[in-house]
Amino acid sequence: MGHAIEQIALSRGYHIVAKIDINNPEDFDSPQFASADVAIEFSTPATALGNYLRAFKAGVPVVSGTTGWTENMSQVKDLCDNGDATFFWTSNFSIGVNIFFALNKYLAAIMAAEPQYSPSITEIHHVHKLDHPSGTAITLAEGIINNDSAFTSWTENPAPAPGEIPIAHRREGEVPGTHIITWDSPVDTITIEHCAKSRQGFALGAVMAAEWVSNRKGFLTMDMMMHDILSPVTDKK
Repeated sequence: MGHAIEQIALSRGYHIVAKIDINNPEDFDSPQFASADVAIEFSTPATALGNYLRAFKAGVPVVSGTTGWTENMSQVKDLCDNGDATFFWTSNFSIGVNIFFALNKYLAAIMAAEPQYSPSITEIHHVHKLDHPSGTAITLAEGIINNDSAFTSWTENPAPAPGEIPIAHRREGEVPGTHIITWDSPVDTITIEHCAKSRQGFALGAVMAAEWVSNRKGFLTMDMMMHDILSPVTDKK
């Protein structure tokens, strides 16, 4: 992901002042890193929070797409609320996926009146993805839960209890990311699917988020950015 983000950032006229990975974490303390307008962070569940805290200490806003660490989200939100950090996080930077999120919520609201249908989610990613289920799959499950009161939680158990949404995961080759939502009933099945063709969509969304964050403060979300992007279009209607 880092290479794709770098290529897009350079193509849009930006200068990369620092590149940090497992081999040079001391560069968080460098003047080059402190000079950055924003840091784009994609790492692992085990290292994400530490990366955020070191960036905040340097006074650098963070845009992150790392998943699997969100049990610590309240700590980051508190820092933002106290004025000590600026942080943008989403489980998926793809504009298409965020349209898919909206479609999922709309369908779930319809299905709330159709109790004969039960939802399930399948996510498929490349073999290098360590966490499961994906943050995108969790966001999709939360979208259903928030719009259909029959469901209160998600599970990776293939035999879910009443009120649970099962999420299955598969790791195959270099698959960028596929998410499938199925609503099954005794008489038919309704399926919606998003299939990423490459990581370019995720990388472009991350750079766009970094651009959007540059003059903002606090805890920021993809919903906020999408609202700003779409408002000029909807205002003209």
